[in-house]
Amino acid sequence: MNILVVGDGGSEIHETVVAEAFRRLKHQVEVFYWCKYFSSDNYLIRQIRRLQNKFIFGPQVKRINKNLVEKALLLKPDVVFIYRGTHITSSTILSIKHHLPTCVVLGYNNDDPFSVGHPSYLWKQFKASVPYYDIVLAYRHHNIKQFLDIGAKRVELLRSWFVPWLNKPVATNLEGNDNYQCDVVFIGHYEADQRVDYLESIVKSGWNLKLFGPGYDWDAIVLKSTELQKQCPVRLVWGDDYNRALSGSRIALCFLSKLNRDTYTRRCFEIPATRTMMLAEYTDDLASLFVEGKDVEFFRTEEEMLEKIKIYINDDKRCQAIAESGYNRVHEDGHDVVSRMKQVLNWVEEI
Repeated sequence: MNILVVGDGGSEIHETVVAEAFRRLKHQVEVFYWCKYFSSDNYLIRQIRRLQNKFIFGPQVKRINKNLVEKALLLKPDVVFIYRGTHITSSTILSIKHHLPTCVVLGYNNDDPFSVGHPSYLWKQFKASVPYYDIVLAYRHHNIKQFLDIGAKRVELLRSWFVPWLNKPVATNLEGNDNYQCDVVFIGHYEADQRVDYLESIVKSGWNLKLFGPGYDWDAIVLKSTELQKQCPVRLVWGDDYNRALSGSRIALCFLSKLNRDTYTRRCFEIPATRTMMLAEYTDDLASLFVEGKDVEFFRTEEEMLEKIKIYINDDKRCQAIAESGYNRVHEDGHDVVSRMKQVLNWVEEI
């Protein structure tokens, strides 16, 4: 198949790996990324374009849509996969479908466009376009009905994934890995939920904690915390450093986003893929993917989290057994991006 992958293009773990997964499935793949439309060497122009990108309006957004239609008509793809199509208008999808009636247009969104925590302007174009996608790919179970309610023709659950060439075990005795050695690690963004209290309780209990994530979210928060101050400045980790941060820890925590109403998240697959033991917030959804006490461990309260950390920190053999089982689970059950895209193409062939 000829496949056109569309998205922001500024991340190594989103639309770019979707494109690579299709290539590894032996399909012809082209990309259209819009992040470049909002850059400029001129400071004033760059600031104006940043506002257009944030609020999704103006000449650059119009240019994106015009150029996407032009590229689609030039390439004549069998499939257009639009990743988080915040900037893509319904008229653009209709134009592609009009000129290429056999082309299947897919829309995938890893965020929750129905969450009250997101600004309405962020999802205005995407929601208006939902009825015109051939298939809307939902990240969460509860979004399926919501997409259908606003006119989606067909909705399928497409869970997130791990990326085999990015998320993998890293030897912890390599030079430079000392910075990542710890008892417990949490990698992720800040939300005003229970996570700060939980992280503080880990430090109070005497375990060596490391925290990684966007400093613009975390630094002001951890500076107010006696227990977490030494984590500042909190830094993001990507690629090999992300794997080192997970592999260097005995236990990796997984908190779930309340903003996105998550019942699972991408790290639920990435952590086991590095052969690190995952200790995650319990949900019925996660329990349907992993066997508690065998593949991963769950916590329902702060007390349970602390108790399980104590158990596994003091039982390395048991900790490693869970890490190994979790690693096998995500590979055997096909939670990698290539397997996900293979399933997407199976849905396409049904149309």
